[in-house]
Amino acid sequence: MSDTPDSAVQTVRTYIAQHRAAFLDDLTEWLRIPSVSAQPVHAPDVRRSAEWLAAKLEETGFPVAEVWETDGAPAVFAEWPSGEEDAPTVLVYGHHDVQPAALEDGWDTDPFEPVIRGNRLHARGAADDKGQVFFHTLGVRAHLALTGRTAPAVNLKLLVEGEEESGSPHFRALVERHRARLAADAVVVSDTGMWSETRPTVCTGMRGVADCEIDLYGPDQDIHSGSFGGAVPNPATVAARLVAALHDENERVTIPGFYDGVAELTDAERELIAELPFDEASWLATATSYGTLGEAGYSTLERVWARPTAEVNGIGGGYQGPGGKTIIPSSAHVKLSFRLVAGQDPHTIEVAVRDWVADRVPAGIRHKITFGAPTRPCLTPLDHPALQSVVRSMSRAFDGAKIRFTREGGSGPAADLQDVLAAPVLFLGVSVPSDGWHAPNEKVELDLLLKGVEATAHLWGDLSTALRRAAPR
Repeated sequence: MSDTPDSAVQTVRTYIAQHRAAFLDDLTEWLRIPSVSAQPVHAPDVRRSAEWLAAKLEETGFPVAEVWETDGAPAVFAEWPSGEEDAPTVLVYGHHDVQPAALEDGWDTDPFEPVIRGNRLHARGAADDKGQVFFHTLGVRAHLALTGRTAPAVNLKLLVEGEEESGSPHFRALVERHRARLAADAVVVSDTGMWSETRPTVCTGMRGVADCEIDLYGPDQDIHSGSFGGAVPNPATVAARLVAALHDENERVTIPGFYDGVAELTDAERELIAELPFDEASWLATATSYGTLGEAGYSTLERVWARPTAEVNGIGGGYQGPGGKTIIPSSAHVKLSFRLVAGQDPHTIEVAVRDWVADRVPAGIRHKITFGAPTRPCLTPLDHPALQSVVRSMSRAFDGAKIRFTREGGSGPAADLQDVLAAPVLFLGVSVPSDGWHAPNEKVELDLLLKGVEATAHLWGDLSTALRRAAPR
């Protein structure tokens, strides 16, 4: 089937318009399943959600659609081979579990009874992430309608996990166990968003994270500060000194080796970030904060998206009740988290933190450091051919608009896919900040959701060509 660019866009839009009602009927049916992974009472619902999606993917046309077990909630895997020997393989990632929600949290309507008001679909999971997973089902069918194919232009795989809202505790093990079946030339993550309704953007990376708890032990019990104060070490004082020493006067992290390997922003990347219409006052209002503070020499967006950080998440020890209690406490505790960027390795950071703490804890204080499971950072270079396919496809969906770039300051399991599968991670999301992820009255803009459908309809053909050209010969 031969189409000029304009006719291709129109072909896709006509197909979407013809199938819009059925698509939304199916999506609302899925949104009614309260697949809350964080609440054990909903474990049967999370399973029901996985089984529903597997059945719907099979109905869509995927010849393989399976529920994969983990030590926690089930995931869904689907595969639709291209049928062409040299076709590249693309894996789409998303999640089917959702955040807890109840009417008394401030919802206007039952969070698991979807409601369309105007051009917005309100329900828990509408944007995060069922809506953005589900647009791939209509997108691949629109792709077939556009191209006249009976199978996608790429070997298309989906992996939709059931524990993302609970921290993805079993995700890496799942990916490692099924590494061969998940093998791909590129990964597309549809669990992110855009800058705004009128400013389409593509995310290029997420920060990693390492977190720890430092337990400090002094006397075997709380002791009298008059009888012993000034003569034995105080674990609460040591905790305060550790926290105070974490940053220098320029808000740089003082841990030796912390910045080793950090991928610095290029001048071009800084210019692209500066193009975005960032309103610091509005951002501060969203942060419920009264001033910005961070590493000297970087803008607020650069700090959040592209610089590593160290944050004190909690500090405590000693007497916390009303009035005074003159003691030297027996213990104190500090919780720290480190957001990491491309070029940093969580295990290297862990070693550096352990050495830094050991150098600062005085004799007479015993300490223990416990690290949680780390998440690696991921970043796709702006000139990567696969990323340029996403940009072109998004631009076609948004009537030729210039697509700008963002990053995510948070962390997610996408880095595990990049790490285990050794494939570039691409982000294709159409949610906007007003969608209210994790908040009451979560919604998705239906026009934007269908733009996601459009983008994927164009993406598979574009990616097939781009990845073939980029493949080593």
